[in-house]
Amino acid sequence: MKASLVDIQARINGRSAEVLGNERFYKFAVLLPLIERNGELHVLFEVRARSLRRQPGEVCFPGGKVDQHDKNPKNAAVRETCEELGVLEREVTVMGELDFLVTSFQSIVYPFAGMIQSDSELSPNPDEVEEVFTVPLSHFKNHPPERHDIRVHVQPDEGFPFHLIPNGEEYNWSSSSMPEFFYYYHDYVIWGMTARILYHFIQLVNEE
Repeated sequence: MKASLVDIQARINGRSAEVLGNERFYKFAVLLPLIERNGELHVLFEVRARSLRRQPGEVCFPGGKVDQHDKNPKNAAVRETCEELGVLEREVTVMGELDFLVTSFQSIVYPFAGMIQSDSELSPNPDEVEEVFTVPLSHFKNHPPERHDIRVHVQPDEGFPFHLIPNGEEYNWSSSSMPEFFYYYHDYVIWGMTARILYHFIQLVNEE
């Protein structure tokens, strides 16, 4: 059936844009939690349990996959924080959204910044969390991260139809680089997606 201009406009007008192909992406939500310690704001981190299959022993923020029963990514971030840290939902306040990340591994990460009540009794889930620790927010303002770049190159699969594109196997593929940030605090190393979210947050709060 041929679509009319009216039909096309009805489908597009007022539509909210998404990341192209996002229906195939895994969606995750994380919370960058602030908590007050000794009258000073701290950032709270987790160390992932050594028994986990993915990224055991790495420093991270609380968070996880957005499930079907989650109303939205914000709801998922709060739920995961409560499950991992053993706090109540009423003890977690989401202050706002941070920029989301689209990774090269077909996933979208929705980060949020929030507060955990200072009098909350943390009871980390040992199946997911080996330990928690906090770092004064001022430490990150005063100690910028190290930056190292990762180079990303295109490698077509075997059987790729080079004969269908200009210059065939000599096609000039684009390449790019991705920054990796490294923060240090005592014996802890904060890097990867966690450091990228932290860096973004520090840039926001330091804006003049």
